[in-house]
Amino acid sequence: MDTSVILPVEAEGFIQSLHMFSLKEVGSTRWFKQHEYIEKLNMQAILNASAAHNEFVKELLVSHGKDSCDSADDSVLDLVDYCHRKLTLLVSKRTREGTTAPEPVCLTASSLEALQMQTAAQEFDISLKALSVLRYITDHTDSISVISRILCTHNLPCVLVQLIETCPWSRCSKGDVEKYTNGRWQKIPTEDHLKITKLEGQVWISLYNLLLKEDCQRKYDFNNFNKNQLLKLRSFLTEVLIDQLPILEELRRFLAHLAITDTAPPKKELVLEQLPEIRNHIMSQNSGKWKAIAKFQVKEMFSLSEDDLRLQAQRLAQTYSLDVMENLIPEKPKCGSCGKEASKRCSQCQLQWYCHRECQVNDWLRHKKICHVYEATEKIQRELNISS
Repeated sequence: MDTSVILPVEAEGFIQSLHMFSLKEVGSTRWFKQHEYIEKLNMQAILNASAAHNEFVKELLVSHGKDSCDSADDSVLDLVDYCHRKLTLLVSKRTREGTTAPEPVCLTASSLEALQMQTAAQEFDISLKALSVLRYITDHTDSISVISRILCTHNLPCVLVQLIETCPWSRCSKGDVEKYTNGRWQKIPTEDHLKITKLEGQVWISLYNLLLKEDCQRKYDFNNFNKNQLLKLRSFLTEVLIDQLPILEELRRFLAHLAITDTAPPKKELVLEQLPEIRNHIMSQNSGKWKAIAKFQVKEMFSLSEDDLRLQAQRLAQTYSLDVMENLIPEKPKCGSCGKEASKRCSQCQLQWYCHRECQVNDWLRHKKICHVYEATEKIQRELNISS
């Protein structure tokens, strides 16, 4: 596997140049430059970890005081608040919409409808990624303020129980079971219906951390409501699930003990709580300036010349090169028709994978619309490269 997106000396330069931007500057040329640096650092870190090579990106971040939980300090509180907002949104949307896949949008949909669909899809993907962030926080933080924020302020264990119940990463589409894996909905073969996804595993591990860590048990209020919500998990802790995540056996024993334990009296203790600062700072700094910021953004960031747009597109294409992105895939690609492991790609767009030609033929009616769009985009890009 090629692991040379950037060299160590380049990584050190990128990390040293990282700095904060005001809300007004988001989307500017300087902001896009830093975004490119961060994406390259992220891709290099993933490649190094996947190949078990020297993780020089992480070491450089630590040496410059920019490593995640170790150096974030009180900023993690803002991250916890962000995760709570996203997960609450995920639960509420799932409760309203149910478990059936939405009808596909007509090809004649307006640009506004297309943008609204794209926004909804991105919001869904970001909300699911918040699960991984939360699990990482529960794995590594020992801060009393962070634990209090997670357990007392937001009561995230109960939010996670609702996620297990609503299961937003799974849906039914035309009689088939689909699960959200690696950033897209994939049809699941019948024999894999009970196999948990990585997203579901993140929820269970987060619950395990929050309910079984000694510090968390001392802090959490196991009142009647919380107790009843947590005991709902017992019906999901089947032998099939525990075979896949053996550590959940300990969680099952804890819930069995909780079921026969009397509710603890309300905790009365002095609480000195730190408050999140980043979001409050942004809101107070830009209060009353939202319209002015929007006008500035429209003029400076959304009214670029054709040459600027071409240059921006070329830089993004170089950052997200197909060869590098394929190395970032943690698992073998799945067939776009049946969901099994695939080894062949569509010869036109080179993006969709298939296990056999029969699957490609069966999927063509669906895939051809997307395929033609990618083919037209590639043609335009080639013409732009020739003209430049």
